[in-house]
Amino acid sequence: MSKHTSDTFEALNLVVLTVSDTRDESNDTSGQFLADKATTAGHTVIERCIEKDDVYQIRHHLSRWIASADAQVVVITGGTGFTGRDSTPEAVKPLFDKEVEGFGELFRQLSYEEIGTSTVQSRALAGMANGTLVFCLPGSTSACRTAWERIIEEQLDARQKPCNFVAHLKAVSTEQCESRG
Repeated sequence: MSKHTSDTFEALNLVVLTVSDTRDESNDTSGQFLADKATTAGHTVIERCIEKDDVYQIRHHLSRWIASADAQVVVITGGTGFTGRDSTPEAVKPLFDKEVEGFGELFRQLSYEEIGTSTVQSRALAGMANGTLVFCLPGSTSACRTAWERIIEEQLDARQKPCNFVAHLKAVSTEQCESRG
Protein backbone atom coordinates (compact mmCIF):
# COMPACT_ATOMS: atom_id res chain seq x y z
CA MET A 1 0.00 0.00 0.00
CA SER A 2 1.37 3.37 -1.02
CA LYS A 3 1.71 5.89 1.75
CA HIS A 4 2.28 8.85 -0.55
CA THR A 5 0.38 11.82 0.74
CA SER A 6 0.84 15.52 0.32
CA ASP A 7 0.01 18.61 2.32
CA THR A 8 -1.44 20.23 -0.78
CA PHE A 9 -4.44 19.41 -2.94
CA GLU A 10 -3.70 18.28 -6.51
CA ALA A 11 -6.41 18.98 -9.06
CA LEU A 12 -7.01 15.98 -11.31
CA ASN A 13 -8.49 15.68 -14.80
CA LEU A 14 -11.70 13.64 -14.75
CA VAL A 15 -14.03 12.26 -17.37
CA VAL A 16 -17.66 11.39 -16.60
CA LEU A 17 -19.39 8.81 -18.80
CA THR A 18 -23.05 7.96 -18.38
CA VAL A 19 -24.00 4.57 -19.81
CA SER A 20 -27.72 4.57 -20.61
CA ASP A 21 -30.17 3.72 -23.36
CA THR A 22 -32.67 6.29 -22.07
CA ARG A 23 -30.84 9.29 -20.59
CA ASP A 24 -29.83 12.46 -22.35
CA GLU A 25 -28.33 15.74 -21.15
CA SER A 26 -31.69 16.97 -19.87
CA ASN A 27 -32.29 14.04 -17.49
CA ASP A 28 -28.81 12.70 -16.69
CA THR A 29 -28.91 13.56 -12.99
CA SER A 30 -26.19 11.05 -12.06
CA GLY A 31 -23.65 12.30 -14.59
CA GLN A 32 -24.44 15.89 -13.66
CA PHE A 33 -24.08 15.09 -9.95
CA LEU A 34 -20.64 13.52 -10.49
CA ALA A 35 -19.44 16.37 -12.70
CA ASP A 36 -20.65 18.94 -10.17
CA LYS A 37 -19.05 17.12 -7.22
CA ALA A 38 -15.73 16.76 -9.04
CA THR A 39 -15.68 20.45 -9.93
CA THR A 40 -16.68 21.50 -6.42
CA ALA A 41 -13.85 19.34 -5.03
CA GLY A 42 -11.38 21.30 -7.20
CA HIS A 43 -10.89 18.85 -10.06
CA THR A 44 -11.36 19.56 -13.76
CA VAL A 45 -13.98 17.68 -15.77
CA ILE A 46 -12.34 17.54 -19.18
CA GLU A 47 -15.14 15.59 -20.85
CA ARG A 48 -18.64 14.40 -20.09
CA CYS A 49 -20.68 12.21 -22.38
CA ILE A 50 -23.57 9.77 -22.58
CA GLU A 51 -23.28 6.49 -24.45
CA LYS A 52 -25.73 3.67 -25.07
CA ASP A 53 -25.15 0.47 -23.14
CA ASP A 54 -22.99 -1.22 -25.76
CA VAL A 55 -19.79 -3.09 -24.83
CA TYR A 56 -17.84 -1.88 -27.85
CA GLN A 57 -18.85 1.77 -27.62
CA ILE A 58 -17.99 1.83 -23.91
CA ARG A 59 -14.59 0.25 -24.68
CA HIS A 60 -14.03 2.70 -27.52
CA HIS A 61 -14.48 5.72 -25.26
CA LEU A 62 -12.58 4.22 -22.33
CA SER A 63 -9.65 3.10 -24.51
CA ARG A 64 -9.33 6.63 -25.88
CA TRP A 65 -9.22 8.11 -22.38
CA ILE A 66 -6.80 5.50 -21.07
CA ALA A 67 -4.45 6.20 -23.97
CA SER A 68 -4.76 9.98 -23.72
CA ALA A 69 -2.25 12.18 -21.96
CA ASP A 70 -5.02 14.15 -20.27
CA ALA A 71 -7.53 11.88 -18.50
CA GLN A 72 -6.39 10.73 -15.06
CA VAL A 73 -9.73 9.47 -13.70
CA VAL A 74 -12.80 8.14 -15.48
CA VAL A 75 -16.07 7.80 -13.58
CA ILE A 76 -18.70 5.72 -15.34
CA THR A 77 -22.29 5.65 -14.11
CA GLY A 78 -24.77 3.07 -15.32
CA GLY A 79 -24.77 -0.40 -16.80
CA THR A 80 -23.62 -2.22 -13.65
CA GLY A 81 -26.85 -4.06 -12.82
CA PHE A 82 -28.25 -7.41 -13.95
CA THR A 83 -30.57 -6.55 -16.81
CA GLY A 84 -29.83 -7.94 -20.23
CA ARG A 85 -28.44 -4.59 -21.41
CA ASP A 86 -26.16 -3.94 -18.40
CA SER A 87 -22.67 -4.50 -19.79
CA THR A 88 -20.33 -1.96 -18.19
CA PRO A 89 -18.28 -4.52 -16.19
CA GLU A 90 -17.88 -6.74 -19.26
CA ALA A 91 -16.75 -3.75 -21.31
CA VAL A 92 -14.33 -2.35 -18.75
CA LYS A 93 -12.66 -5.27 -16.95
CA PRO A 94 -10.58 -6.47 -19.93
CA LEU A 95 -8.95 -3.02 -20.10
CA PHE A 96 -7.74 -3.01 -16.48
CA ASP A 97 -4.09 -3.56 -15.62
CA LYS A 98 -5.17 -4.05 -12.00
CA GLU A 99 -8.59 -4.26 -10.41
CA VAL A 100 -9.26 -2.36 -7.18
CA GLU A 101 -11.14 -5.22 -5.52
CA GLY A 102 -11.78 -3.29 -2.32
CA PHE A 103 -13.81 -0.61 -4.11
CA GLY A 104 -16.74 -2.85 -5.07
CA GLU A 105 -16.67 -4.57 -1.70
CA LEU A 106 -16.71 -1.29 0.23
CA PHE A 107 -19.35 0.23 -2.03
CA ARG A 108 -21.68 -2.73 -1.45
CA GLN A 109 -21.05 -2.57 2.30
CA LEU A 110 -21.97 1.12 2.40
CA SER A 111 -24.95 0.57 0.09
CA TYR A 112 -26.25 -2.17 2.37
CA GLU A 113 -26.81 0.52 5.01
CA GLU A 114 -29.05 2.36 2.52
CA ILE A 115 -30.80 -0.29 0.41
CA GLY A 116 -30.34 -3.54 2.30
CA THR A 117 -29.77 -6.78 0.46
CA SER A 118 -30.59 -5.20 -2.92
CA THR A 119 -26.94 -4.16 -2.93
CA VAL A 120 -25.95 -7.69 -4.01
CA GLN A 121 -27.22 -6.78 -7.48
CA SER A 122 -24.65 -4.02 -7.83
CA ARG A 123 -21.61 -4.88 -9.91
CA ALA A 124 -19.77 -1.65 -9.06
CA LEU A 125 -16.03 -1.96 -9.65
CA ALA A 126 -12.84 0.02 -10.12
CA GLY A 127 -9.41 -0.51 -11.60
CA MET A 128 -6.26 1.04 -13.02
CA ALA A 129 -5.31 1.10 -16.69
CA ASN A 130 -2.22 2.91 -17.99
CA GLY A 131 -2.16 5.21 -14.97
CA THR A 132 -5.86 6.04 -15.33
CA LEU A 133 -8.18 5.22 -12.44
CA VAL A 134 -11.60 3.98 -13.56
CA PHE A 135 -14.68 3.77 -11.34
CA CYS A 136 -17.86 2.02 -12.51
CA LEU A 137 -20.94 3.00 -10.51
CA PRO A 138 -24.63 2.17 -10.66
CA GLY A 139 -26.82 4.60 -12.58
CA SER A 140 -28.85 5.93 -9.67
CA THR A 141 -27.93 9.35 -8.36
CA SER A 142 -28.19 8.02 -4.80
CA ALA A 143 -25.61 5.32 -5.56
CA CYS A 144 -23.33 7.92 -7.18
CA ARG A 145 -23.67 10.08 -4.07
CA THR A 146 -22.70 7.15 -1.81
CA ALA A 147 -19.68 6.28 -3.95
CA TRP A 148 -18.45 9.86 -4.39
CA GLU A 149 -19.02 11.16 -0.87
CA ARG A 150 -17.97 8.06 1.04
CA ILE A 151 -15.13 6.65 -1.10
CA ILE A 152 -14.04 8.41 -4.28
CA GLU A 153 -13.66 12.00 -3.09
CA GLU A 154 -11.16 11.06 -0.37
CA GLN A 155 -9.22 8.70 -2.62
CA LEU A 156 -8.76 11.48 -5.20
CA ASP A 157 -7.29 13.82 -2.60
CA ALA A 158 -3.50 13.72 -2.20
CA ARG A 159 -3.92 14.84 1.41
CA GLN A 160 -5.90 11.71 2.38
CA LYS A 161 -3.87 9.63 4.84
CA PRO A 162 -2.55 7.01 5.13
CA CYS A 163 -2.94 6.57 1.36
CA ASN A 164 -4.81 7.65 -1.76
CA PHE A 165 -4.66 6.99 -5.50
CA VAL A 166 -3.14 10.30 -6.61
CA ALA A 167 0.45 9.02 -6.58
CA HIS A 168 -0.54 6.14 -8.90
CA LEU A 169 -2.05 8.32 -11.62
CA LYS A 170 -0.28 9.36 -14.78
CA ALA A 171 1.12 12.85 -14.82
CA VAL A 172 -0.73 15.16 -17.16
CA SER A 173 1.40 16.35 -20.01
CA THR A 174 1.37 20.11 -20.48
CA GLU A 175 3.41 19.93 -23.66
CA GLN A 176 2.19 18.90 -27.08
CA CYS A 177 3.81 15.90 -28.74
CA GLU A 178 6.44 16.91 -31.23
CA SER A 179 6.24 15.56 -34.74
CA ARG A 180 9.33 13.64 -35.75
CA GLY A 181 9.84 13.55 -39.49
